[in-house]
Amino acid sequence: MAEQQLAADSPGEFSIFIKTVRGKTFAVPVSLDDTVWELKVKLNAQDSSLTPETGRLLYNSRQMEDDLNLRHYEITPNCFLYHTLILRGGGGAVKPGFSGKVMPWSSLTTWCSRAGGVAQWANELPVNDFSGLFTEESDAFLGTRQQLLIPCCCLQGSELPHQAASCFTSLPEVTPEITQDFLEYHTVYRAHLPGAGIFQCSITGLSFEVKLAVTVTYRYATWTRHLSEADQKTWVPAGPLFHIEVQPGVMQAVHLPHFICLAEDVNTSLCSIAHFKSGKLTLERPTRLTAFSAVLENPSFSLLGVLWRRLRSTLNSLPMHSMVLIFQQLSAADTTLHLYLIPDDNSVKQAIEKQEMDWNSKFIPKPPPFNPLFFSCIYHLTSTNSVVIMPEAHLPFCYKSPKEQQLFVEIYIGNMAEEIGLLMTDTRNDTVVWRALLRSGRNSSTITWAWCLLGATFMKKHKTKLCSRMRQLSAVLLHLRDANVINSDEEEEVQGQDTCQRRNRVLLELAEKKGLEAQEQLYKILKMKDPYLIADLEKSS
Repeated sequence: MAEQQLAADSPGEFSIFIKTVRGKTFAVPVSLDDTVWELKVKLNAQDSSLTPETGRLLYNSRQMEDDLNLRHYEITPNCFLYHTLILRGGGGAVKPGFSGKVMPWSSLTTWCSRAGGVAQWANELPVNDFSGLFTEESDAFLGTRQQLLIPCCCLQGSELPHQAASCFTSLPEVTPEITQDFLEYHTVYRAHLPGAGIFQCSITGLSFEVKLAVTVTYRYATWTRHLSEADQKTWVPAGPLFHIEVQPGVMQAVHLPHFICLAEDVNTSLCSIAHFKSGKLTLERPTRLTAFSAVLENPSFSLLGVLWRRLRSTLNSLPMHSMVLIFQQLSAADTTLHLYLIPDDNSVKQAIEKQEMDWNSKFIPKPPPFNPLFFSCIYHLTSTNSVVIMPEAHLPFCYKSPKEQQLFVEIYIGNMAEEIGLLMTDTRNDTVVWRALLRSGRNSSTITWAWCLLGATFMKKHKTKLCSRMRQLSAVLLHLRDANVINSDEEEEVQGQDTCQRRNRVLLELAEKKGLEAQEQLYKILKMKDPYLIADLEKSS
């Protein structure tokens, strides 16, 4: 309250933060006398794609009106606003006389909860024209909660649910250093938090509230290794398990990711935070729950994770946020895909990506299910065209440790000349829970055989030659920073090496640690900046 009064009495400039649906955050200098429209103009000066006419600003879950000033909304220094796109008809440009009317929450949320793709279901949009509304990445954009901010299954009512509203509370992100513990085969993250505040790891989703600047070291652990068989009969993992180390007395709270869908009115009293001390399980009540995390204040550290108590009467009724992961095997005949159905647990996702990379596969981004899924239930996969699904088209939805072999089905497509639709239904009631389109061609999500030597596959195969032959490193690093693949500290780490070959090797290893998407970005940038090198290496293959 005192901070609000200070802001209200001060006519001077201060900074606020605006986060966009594509995950970018901008610091914008403002004064309380600025109108919302003038704030949009300032934002447009920092990113020309964010035009005042095509966006809206939200604060405290309220849409801000263009002609009102910031004093009206009691804007405070360093607060967060959120920029979203206006859903409209009329193509790419704003038509003369366009009123700037925003689709109401009730229409938007109902549509989001149904839409699993773009082209096939675009007629469900409550607008007359959707041309220019989506990019070629729309399928992934619609279903990625980090970009859309609110998952579709959390938006079922005509009003913004309280639990879903917490998704708008975005935190400043930190990108951790990544190292490998080769003795124990662990990936270790080290985040340098710059000062007092709440910060979220950009990779794991783990968040920390600290009193002062500190370094936090953490890694994923395995539930099945630490949770006894007897405890597994009582408790079900509801998020990743973390091993966390930090200086005592600095951490005020830790936000542990979970994948339970709170929009379904689940019994939150069944939630506990598991704390393993000297191998013994102790349970703590979370201080509070948000849509995607359980918050524990004044924590002590070793192994921490979110658990949910099993009840016989509700064993199949616990709703989960989930992911559908699709990979194309690049060395297989025709088009061979692996499809996984997993809880929204990044530790499991990373384990699958690593295994598929070893199998020479390419990740195909698709949206997650648009309804919550339920543990112990069976989901049936079908296709609009003739494909072969092995070993069978039924997938049980369950939690398996990252160290275990994850369940998947193999999809064999003899001819990708046509568009192929995939559909997943709940076998209990035949309700459709997910759908997506697969398309052939370079500009689509499905990768054809002629375009297979990309990204991680290319980098892995030609790493030695790239170390000795890669040039124009400064330009490559600049493009990687613009694409948010690396940060300034990582750029300095690369540039600080004493030889060109060492600089190249550090960059390649950094991209490898960051995963498939980072390697894909690096490949595209190299193809643009040094096409002759890429062509020569591809020719030698």
